[in-house]
Amino acid sequence: MIAQTEKIKEKILDVKHGRVKEGLKIGIDDIDEFLRYKQGNMVLAIGHANVGKTTILCYLFTLWAVKHKLRFLIWSSENTPQSIVRKIIEFKMGEPIQTASEAKIDNAIKWCDQYFKVIDVEELYTYQDLLDEAKAIKNAWDYNAILIDPYNSLSKDKTLIKSLGNSHEYDYQVASEFRLFAKKTNTTVFINAHGNTEALRRTHPIGHEFQQLPMPLGLASVEGGSKWGSRSDDVVCIHRYVSHPSEWMYSHISILKVKENETGGRPTSYDNPIKIRMKKNNVGFDYMGRDLLHQEQLKEIKF
Repeated sequence: MIAQTEKIKEKILDVKHGRVKEGLKIGIDDIDEFLRYKQGNMVLAIGHANVGKTTILCYLFTLWAVKHKLRFLIWSSENTPQSIVRKIIEFKMGEPIQTASEAKIDNAIKWCDQYFKVIDVEELYTYQDLLDEAKAIKNAWDYNAILIDPYNSLSKDKTLIKSLGNSHEYDYQVASEFRLFAKKTNTTVFINAHGNTEALRRTHPIGHEFQQLPMPLGLASVEGGSKWGSRSDDVVCIHRYVSHPSEWMYSHISILKVKENETGGRPTSYDNPIKIRMKKNNVGFDYMGRDLLHQEQLKEIKF
């Protein structure tokens, strides 16, 4: 179908006159300048194993659920439903379950159930199995976004690989279908992805602040190749220097790609990511001493 001239003109004039709906903010200018939630986009979240990608994403989801009443579906093969729910309610409460009252925990779980659903992964899923279940849940519970965590834990459809010729073409097909699902259902699709083997060997040079520690991933370092960055609307890198004696508590969020700048957000500059600091007991994060979720000024953390 050929795009209609009048519709094209209308969208162009929307940009000219500032009528384009901006992506959602969290309320801190230094972060909102770069990071936005945009409905119906495909977002690739990349990072090394064990840097806290799922934790950061669940924290952002909690922020957006509290501030904008968004609802999220989570498929995570590497985390149990109870571990995910526990983390979300600790973020919401701002304290660990060990110190929270049962009444507070009960209220937090009820809130979580209103805005989050977690798929119980008890068997292998192919991408098509996941899409079929996501569509069925969407019809019953209209969520705003889905997390696929991580992509490489989905079982590959060997019949489809054989028909397409190789895994490269298979990944292209899957990426395209995830993108179509996002656009057709107006659902934001977050895909968690690891780095390739070569990326694991890349460390900062001698003399750098983080010398000899693993470098953050780039678009070309994603497992499966740069096609994932090409097919995605937005790309976010999550990194943490887990072996550093003092910086281990800081998560670095780099925005590597923003397809539509008119709706807000832009890439962060090289070597200058958004840095958020873990709160004590890992029950949230702060930026420059300001609690992101509870909007309170924090005292210096002593771990």
